[in-house]
Amino acid sequence: MNRMRMQSSPRPASGRRVVAGKRTRPDETKNCVRKLLKREISRAGNLAFNRTNSQEKFRNFHLQEEFDTHDPKAHHFLKLPFLKKRSRIVEIGAARDTVFALTHSGICAAFSRDTNKRICFLNISADEVIRSLFYNKNNDSLITVSVYASDNFSSLKCRTTPIEYIRRGQPDAGFPLFESESLRWPGFVEFDDVNGKVLTYSAQDRIYKVFDLKNYTMLYSISDENVQEIKISPGIMLLIFDRAQSHVPLKILSIEDGSVLKAFNHLLHRNKKVDFIEQFNEKLLVKQENENLQILDVRNGELTEVCRTEFMTPSAFIFLYENQLFLTFRNRTVAVWNFRGELVTSFEDHLLWYPDCNTNNIYITSEQDLIISYCKAHADKTADEAVGSINISNILTGKCLAKIRADDPHVGIRPRTCANSSNIRSSIHEALEDVTALFYDEERNEIYTGNRHGLVHVWSN
Repeated sequence: MNRMRMQSSPRPASGRRVVAGKRTRPDETKNCVRKLLKREISRAGNLAFNRTNSQEKFRNFHLQEEFDTHDPKAHHFLKLPFLKKRSRIVEIGAARDTVFALTHSGICAAFSRDTNKRICFLNISADEVIRSLFYNKNNDSLITVSVYASDNFSSLKCRTTPIEYIRRGQPDAGFPLFESESLRWPGFVEFDDVNGKVLTYSAQDRIYKVFDLKNYTMLYSISDENVQEIKISPGIMLLIFDRAQSHVPLKILSIEDGSVLKAFNHLLHRNKKVDFIEQFNEKLLVKQENENLQILDVRNGELTEVCRTEFMTPSAFIFLYENQLFLTFRNRTVAVWNFRGELVTSFEDHLLWYPDCNTNNIYITSEQDLIISYCKAHADKTADEAVGSINISNILTGKCLAKIRADDPHVGIRPRTCANSSNIRSSIHEALEDVTALFYDEERNEIYTGNRHGLVHVWSN
């Protein structure tokens, strides 16, 4: 699920509370033990507990803090005029109480949740435009992917900086990565958190290389000019070659050493374009224009087809490795499918704000049980609201567990308890308007949103 490719040129509450008249309980301790025992031995009990726990976790969220990525005084050293202007937030991340926000113009700022102040900007060169961020949990560092005006913005440069140095305000204490690689367009770098690998493609040499995400050592390379695309899933890589008229050649490789596990041809309908080819463990998903979805088990050749009227080509996928399911995004709606081609979940109140499925506005929890998104405040597709809401829904049931809405009287601005004055200048309505990026910090139970003005807002209970 946590995979990112950069190319030079990708949870109303369902629980029910019954309040009875007050009565004497013989032994409160035994009652608690009985509840815990029932919860542990019953699958339904666990689900009910998790659902209630999620509802409580997101209850009474308030606007807690506001950070600004724009600072004219701090930007005086920048050479490029567009870097000095306000720009929308496109990525948000967090690690060790440090929040990172990247703007569309290429400015990246780090903020401390301990002091609620900006620590530093991560642009260490006057002509550096940061394109994307990746938190490497293997060595607690932040990788920035940048382009430079001095290079005519033509090639990607990667840099890793330990989080500890960023917390100290020393963003220049990192070091460059993959310096031997020529990542000019259409070259790319892809970070795969699931397998702990990095995939690079040098268009100049037509060579793919796989690196270890822990220490950045090169593991092996793939040199084949007929490779059209590479897809990564847990433990394996799928190599998609240039298609023939009636089939497409495929190879499945071990992600660890690049050895070929299986090579085969998948038959195609002639003269029909391929909408997508995706690999998930042993399942291969193939969809052609105006044809049924094919789900092939590459181990035994078993083929399952899903009618094209039931499964229409989505604009994006998210694979849920823990649950053996996958999400599809199409026309602002989200759906959950299994690999038998069955629709598992349709969400009752999770209509996405952006029709093009901006995944920077979507967060899946590490247990893959909740989806948090920037949505239409009301599920009516025809509703024309000026401001959206943050919806938290259960992936397995489709139930909406909580919403942060501007018209909710219980959502307010929480005053700072420390001696420093609050940084919040926006109203609830302004903070929920034009949200362009979203991130959920699971350790702190905080949601971070960014908007078109370059502001980052912290929501918490």
